[in-house]
Amino acid sequence: MTRHFSLLLAPLLALVLAVFTPAPAVQAQSSQFAPVIRVNNLAITGYELDQRQRFMELLGAKDDVRKMAEDALIEDRLRMWVARQDGIALAPDAVGQGMSEFAGRANMTAEEFVKALGENGVDAQTFRDFVAAGMIWREVIKARFAGRVQVSDADVARALSLETPQPEREQVLLSEVVIRVGGGGEAEAMAKARRASAARTEAEFAEIAREISSATSSADGGRLDWMAIDALPPEVRGAVMKLRPGRTTPPLSMPNAVAVFFMRGMDEGGAVAPGDRAVGYATLLLGATGAEEAANLAAKVAAEADRCDDLYTVARNLPAQRLARVEAARRGDLPADIAAALPRMDPGETTVLRRGANDVLVMLCDRGRALDASLGETGPSEQAMRNQLVNARISNMADALLEEIKAEAVIVRP
Repeated sequence: MTRHFSLLLAPLLALVLAVFTPAPAVQAQSSQFAPVIRVNNLAITGYELDQRQRFMELLGAKDDVRKMAEDALIEDRLRMWVARQDGIALAPDAVGQGMSEFAGRANMTAEEFVKALGENGVDAQTFRDFVAAGMIWREVIKARFAGRVQVSDADVARALSLETPQPEREQVLLSEVVIRVGGGGEAEAMAKARRASAARTEAEFAEIAREISSATSSADGGRLDWMAIDALPPEVRGAVMKLRPGRTTPPLSMPNAVAVFFMRGMDEGGAVAPGDRAVGYATLLLGATGAEEAANLAAKVAAEADRCDDLYTVARNLPAQRLARVEAARRGDLPADIAAALPRMDPGETTVLRRGANDVLVMLCDRGRALDASLGETGPSEQAMRNQLVNARISNMADALLEEIKAEAVIVRP
């Protein structure tokens, strides 16, 4: 599932953040279930939007949660729409298993999790829909991209040797033909673009670019320099990622123009993301933000705990579930807020994160803890690193696919 699933949920769900209001009048109920957005003719109701907003707030979302909920539901509808187009469906018991897996991250059964949500005004179907959208998208990505991504031994060696993680940026070498559209000349522009799309060699494409392209690159046969693929507009990125060198995109509609791109080369080996070495950390639930208990417990940690082992003494009279110790976690396995905090910390150092209405203390235990002591590893193994690189590249392709689909979607707000 998505990275949102990595949030620690148990402290949040222990709180009663909202209470169901009494049932409104029948007319109000009817309007609540009316569509407020249609995505490729799939409806999103006002009730679903309210429910997703409340669900995201329970998971600790901040700022404009209403907008976040709307965006998330639109993307979920698109995921379901693509799955339907691709003929992909989930097994009958798959969603139930996914719900159990999600709830397990809060040390709860699915039934306990659903009950806790209900106590906070979120119905079980909202949870089920959330899980189902993530799971069906995973199947779509597996069907579309599995086997397409290859990572070389050189990529793995480079990633393991790098000390400072860098974002992976797949690069492409393109040529372009851009035809301006205006004054009712759409048909003529599209005809020219189809001619460029039919080019079979770089030389042929360059000749067409010099003749008809409106871009400044036309003087150089449409040739562009190396660029990161994620720097391309979404409507271009998705089409380019499907190309092999020597192939062209179909005509792509852009604001006031039609464009065609020719793939001259692709580099998947530059600036590879190695991920951090494994880290160990501990979390201690301090209590409600601003409460005396939370302040006193944080002060006790500061006075008595110089390393993670000391936290067991500090927390000896607290419920066991309030202290958690994580050994040898890879960067991709970390919750987002912890992943952001740990790089700035030294072993034994602490920071306090706010999650919902609670404060959670985080202490860095160590860096470079062996992932496999029998092998003496102090970072990801070669196979683990290979899997990490493959997953990162597939994730990039999945993000690009979703952006492309969103750009082409018909989204209507009645």
